Amino acid sequence: MKRLSLYASLLAMALLASSPALDAQEWISLFDGKTLNGWKANEDPACFSVVDGAIKANGDRCHLFYVGDGEADFKNFEFEAEVMAEPGANSGIFIHTRFQESGWPNQGYEVQVDNSQPLHNGYKELKKTGSLYGIRNVYKQFIADNEWFKLRVVVKGKQVQIDLNSMRVVDYTEPETPYRPGHTAQWVLSHGTFALQSHDPDSTVYFKNLRVKPLPDTLDIPAAPQANVDDIYKQIIELGIQNFPVLDLHSHLKGELTLADLLEKSYKDGIFYGVALNCGKGFPTETDEGIQKYMAEMKDQPLFIGMQAEGREWVDMFSKETIALFDYVFTDSMTFFDNQGRRTRLWIPEEVYIDDKQQFMDMLVEKTVEILNTEPINIYVNPTFLPEVIAAEYDHLWTEARMQKVIDAAVKNHIAIEINSRFQVPSVAFVKLAKQAGCKFTLGTNNGGKDDLGRLEYSLQVVKECKLGWSDMYVPEKK
Repeated sequence: MKRLSLYASLLAMALLASSPALDAQEWISLFDGKTLNGWKANEDPACFSVVDGAIKANGDRCHLFYVGDGEADFKNFEFEAEVMAEPGANSGIFIHTRFQESGWPNQGYEVQVDNSQPLHNGYKELKKTGSLYGIRNVYKQFIADNEWFKLRVVVKGKQVQIDLNSMRVVDYTEPETPYRPGHTAQWVLSHGTFALQSHDPDSTVYFKNLRVKPLPDTLDIPAAPQANVDDIYKQIIELGIQNFPVLDLHSHLKGELTLADLLEKSYKDGIFYGVALNCGKGFPTETDEGIQKYMAEMKDQPLFIGMQAEGREWVDMFSKETIALFDYVFTDSMTFFDNQGRRTRLWIPEEVYIDDKQQFMDMLVEKTVEILNTEPINIYVNPTFLPEVIAAEYDHLWTEARMQKVIDAAVKNHIAIEINSRFQVPSVAFVKLAKQAGCKFTLGTNNGGKDDLGRLEYSLQVVKECKLGWSDMYVPEKK
């Protein structure tokens, strides 16, 4: 059981007088709203002050540690704070940490606070508010700048849960032997105190109503799904630490895959998802009203929501205002009308007409470039897909000249190219050419159901082979 200090107990009693709903037997206030008593800054104490009942963090790198009367130590707990970040701010709250004289805290985890920081000193932080920094990252901005929100962190045994207001964004279970490369060796659960971060002079963040409810050291915790700490798991951890967005922006809730299934998989594997709605002629969603209904149903879910624009008719079927409700829009070149006016769907053998392979390829490239030049999309998915009848000749038919035409159109129109795990396209050769041309990329699956979602195996293999970094990737941004 955590040792409760006399200081902390007196603070809890004082807070009870002003907050009758607070149970002094359970919750401990960490901040009196007036002073920084019980807190200790390391490198530059001037970075922290009390303004209008909140702790203000602004200045050079510095961390403010909760020390109580010197015996602040927590293992299992519920922690809550109200936080507000000004535009472009970066900060965080550390758990299970300990005081150190300088540097970024190297023990415990950081819960990220970063709604909208732009490129900063040549680096763009992609890990957004609510991330368990580097280990389970959130890549979508859910919190507006200049807006107070409640941040809740629960630690029970090996489990860490993080809520933004009422939305669960992280539910992480630490393996018995967690993989922590290099400088992250102590990014693990143990016990310790809390710390607030002043990140840089351009970042201003406020904290108030900080409180903690200690929980017993020994808890009867239901078993959570255990991740398989294999090479894929390790690569996901490494990439997350390196600021690489481990995002699958091409998942579908179909074939018995439910939203609950997808979130559970996200929490377990460390892949942040984008769910795509199929919109177009002959699909369940053919109207603005259908999209609006779907978006209302998916409101406040910890996911990106994408539009899969189907066929070539979609551009005339939906209003710009409704399309703008999505975080991103993508399409492919698997559906088109060939030069004889025949509707062609490349995955349906009966709708593929090939008299001359070279002529077919030239037409496919022409149709693809036309789509990239004329349709308002963010991502080109299932790129370079070939019908089954010629798929075995991929490397021969996708010549460098053909690849370059598609790549040039994507770069010209600022369209990212998906690295698709289900169909294992495009090739490594294509990705290397596209990277050289300055193209951006995304990772995606295009699952047919629950059983073939996977863990982005092919995508991650290509990322490694082509040495892609965070700056090579496209991440949807709040509109």
